[in-house]
Amino acid sequence: MDPRAVVCSGSPSRRSIRTRSTTSRSGESRPNQATRRPRAHRAGAGARSPPAHEEDAVTETMTGAQILVQALEEAGVEILFGLPGGTILPAYDPLMDSTKLRHILVRHEQDAGHAAAGYATATGRPGVCMATSGPGATNLVTPLCDAAMDSVPVVAVTGQVARPMLGTDAFQEADICGITQGITKHNWLVRAAEDIPRAIAEAFHVATTGRPGPVLVDIPKDVLQEHAPYVRPERINLPGVPQTPRPHPRSLTQAATALRAAKRPVLYAGGGIIKADAAGELMTFAELTGIPVVTTLMARGAFPRSHPQNLGMPGMHGTVPAVTALQQADLVLAVGARFDDRVTGDPKTFARHAKIVHADIDPAEIGKNRAVDISIVGDARDVLTGLTDAVHQLGGPTPWPPSAPWWATIETLRAAHPMTYDRPADGSLAPQQVIERIGQLAGPDALYVSGVGQHQMWAAHYLPLERPRSFLNSGGAGTMGYALPAAMGAKLAQPDTIVWAIDGDGCFQMTCRTLATCTIEGIAIKVAVINNSGLGMVRQLQSLFFDDRHFGVDCSTPQLPDFAALGEAYGCVGLRCDKAEDLDATIRKAMEINDVPVVIDFRVNQQEMVWPMIAAGASNDDIRIARDTAPTWDNDF
Repeated sequence: MDPRAVVCSGSPSRRSIRTRSTTSRSGESRPNQATRRPRAHRAGAGARSPPAHEEDAVTETMTGAQILVQALEEAGVEILFGLPGGTILPAYDPLMDSTKLRHILVRHEQDAGHAAAGYATATGRPGVCMATSGPGATNLVTPLCDAAMDSVPVVAVTGQVARPMLGTDAFQEADICGITQGITKHNWLVRAAEDIPRAIAEAFHVATTGRPGPVLVDIPKDVLQEHAPYVRPERINLPGVPQTPRPHPRSLTQAATALRAAKRPVLYAGGGIIKADAAGELMTFAELTGIPVVTTLMARGAFPRSHPQNLGMPGMHGTVPAVTALQQADLVLAVGARFDDRVTGDPKTFARHAKIVHADIDPAEIGKNRAVDISIVGDARDVLTGLTDAVHQLGGPTPWPPSAPWWATIETLRAAHPMTYDRPADGSLAPQQVIERIGQLAGPDALYVSGVGQHQMWAAHYLPLERPRSFLNSGGAGTMGYALPAAMGAKLAQPDTIVWAIDGDGCFQMTCRTLATCTIEGIAIKVAVINNSGLGMVRQLQSLFFDDRHFGVDCSTPQLPDFAALGEAYGCVGLRCDKAEDLDATIRKAMEINDVPVVIDFRVNQQEMVWPMIAAGASNDDIRIARDTAPTWDNDF
């Protein structure tokens, strides 16, 4: 990721103030510097100050489409996920001749967006997708929203109707810049071919700077067809966007001092740790201080699951030790987390005894959902490095062991409430058992991608997530259908890594067409369909809060569709397993197949629920470990 300046363009309710747009001499959308508050961005290795006075380099005349392809090549793009259509078609002719860009033909534009996000999350580099105008562009809305919620750098390039037809409701016209205004950091409508290189360069710059996120470049068809010189931008000139300062030393010292005085501290690690490639710094700081660590859904793998200081995942389906520790903490140090509702529950009762130290790259997040006592603006890696230095400067024994009663309480909770499940007495499959055995047999070096729902929570708890970027899932948006295309993108990013998509039968049916692309392109992902014959999480909510009145949740039966046969129809190897005695042999067989995708239909118990659980909006004090059971803990510290 190249950390430089940034343009912010997001909804005021969840991002820094939205960028307003002005028009350049050629009509290109540009950020209005007078009305924008800059978003924070990362300043680290690889950053350089742009030359003060350099002219753009000019090459021979080319079509706008040729210019676009060259601009993508110069941006370092290797994989491009797309689906052609009328207005973007001019770009596909020179794309055919490119020796640097590999185009992956998807079967739906939504798959292109999720695949780009999977590629980006697995590598830290921006993922790129391309679509035509109208419905092609609007099919990218869901993956762009998903990427915005989870801070994933995605660059979307869309075709648009010709300039004279803009605003006439022409065939397949859609104001995609307007539509995506609230779910992209910024977007560009390019009105002249010579402006394409600068728009593409700025798009990559904005997507990967500071808090990562999606951007979109919309190019009318006649712009792709007109001729112009290739004007290579020698610098990214976004005046008025200051470099994000490194964490202030005073704030770091205040935080370290507060931590040293705390008796019940907890480090609340969020997805920003992974975005900043700060897992090593997190480990160093955690072991230096001896602080208990909780890792959010988006931070799973940032701190090894097996580490003795890892209490697990907090929040709605978090572990009892993680949830309880936050509720009883006297200091919560949040790094790269945003205090979202899935973690806090009722914000009025969340960590009510704690002093809050919040460190984030985006100043708009600090204090947005929870009042803070000490704020630190900066990149997670810089923050953790600075905190480590501050701890050393304060001196004293290291590690700084939190109070013995605090760790004793945590260990008591761990012993009383481990993450366990019951295996059916009849020899059928428990879904947790399937996911746990996949993880045990594939190991921590594999990469796991989950869909959304019950299987997502079980995957977060039972997979061996020991390293960053080993677990991909849709967190903020909760997008069903994410797993297969994201796994495809991740496998292309890490071709030598085993990639498992852990999906539910409901999620799988939303994007199973991705298998066609995987088979044709030789992308050998492994798909575990956790088949409980319906929408499991919705069924669970209806059981708990609607008196077991189940409606609209039975989207399949054990026989319809036949997922193994469906996999075979797409050219994959299809397997089926419904008995515990066959589980290991089935997984091992899938592991031996490395030239084509594998789809396994795991038929599991329909009634299984995810525990622990906290009802949406309820206090984390009300965590339940079974349908009618809540844990107990000693509130007297």
